[in-house]
Amino acid sequence: MKIIILLGDGMSDVTYNELGNKSPLQAAQTPRMDFMAQHGQVGLANTVPAGLPPGSDVANLSVFGYDPRNCYTGRSPLEAISMGVVLGPDDVAFRMNLVTIKAHGSKLYMEDFSAGHISTEEARELVTALQRELGSAEIEFYPGVGYRHLMVWRGGRDGMRSTPPHDITAKAILDHLPKGDGADRLINIMNSCQMVLHDHPVNRKRKEAGLLPANSAWLWGHGKTPNIATYQEKFGLSGAVISAVDLIKGIGVCAGLDIINVEGATGYIDTNYLGKARAALAALEDHDFVYVHVEAPDEASHAGRMDHKIQAIEDFDRLVAGTVLEGIKKFGEYTVLCTPDHPTPVHLMTHTSEPVPFIIYRGGEDQGNGASSYDEEQAKAAGLVVEGYQLMEMLLK
Repeated sequence: MKIIILLGDGMSDVTYNELGNKSPLQAAQTPRMDFMAQHGQVGLANTVPAGLPPGSDVANLSVFGYDPRNCYTGRSPLEAISMGVVLGPDDVAFRMNLVTIKAHGSKLYMEDFSAGHISTEEARELVTALQRELGSAEIEFYPGVGYRHLMVWRGGRDGMRSTPPHDITAKAILDHLPKGDGADRLINIMNSCQMVLHDHPVNRKRKEAGLLPANSAWLWGHGKTPNIATYQEKFGLSGAVISAVDLIKGIGVCAGLDIINVEGATGYIDTNYLGKARAALAALEDHDFVYVHVEAPDEASHAGRMDHKIQAIEDFDRLVAGTVLEGIKKFGEYTVLCTPDHPTPVHLMTHTSEPVPFIIYRGGEDQGNGASSYDEEQAKAAGLVVEGYQLMEMLLK
């Protein structure tokens, strides 16, 4: 049997007056996911256990089949693993966003958590400059993709609290700076980064072109290397992961899964949806399991763009779900899980912990449990509620 997970990051949401009291999932045209909902099991999954932050790290660990309460150590260590950065037992990894900070009066505000979705090429120049000017045997900077990068504090502290920058868009940053043991060092590094980035040629060119400058670095999501069983050990499966995001790739590496990079996979609404779907079908030729992660709905929500979120959901339905549903038939016996990882309401521009709607569709079988479409309301009405890490076990039954 072939198993494929189609994950639309942050697809789940709430209802809005502007959409006729519908959620984005209800307002979007999603005939392929609706078909799976009509003929598969629909329900709600609690992907964020109580007491843990509603991040993509926690939620995707759940969907992969791991109980985050037993293995979660932070977001950035997973990204470090994906990037090939080796962490010692006492080393602490930090996600480093390149962001745009704006002064207003006597305060500094988070204008954009992605520095206007800065390109990978521009960002690489900036992070290289940070390593050249500030890097040492203790502090290291590594370039990633787009605005998402990595800092490693060798032998560092990990008792501080930090805030994701996408949680404080348009807010004053002072109250959201790192706090706790080691926070003073992090704040000093962030201030030093501002000095390096302020007049860098990349930022001068961006400002001349009317683009937002990446004038600061924001450190968050820290942690040490987790201990995660491989898929072969846990489920007896071979598998692959397709994503533009280092976090998801890092979970895949820990799980012993192959990482498939797709040209044009950007993590935004311009991502190569079709390329991801085709790569997934190709991977199923010699793998039991494929995890397809699409970041675009989440990024649209963080930006507060309802139009982009609906576009991302419709593109996900047409180009990813539609392509996979047609191409997977040749394998005979197969199971598809379609789900978000967590909700990302557009009006909040950040993640929440509410359960997410899922579909388990088994090819050639009609196991419908009453849903007429794929959305939050239909999933709640179905009456099936499970823990997120149980989804993988359900796929194997």
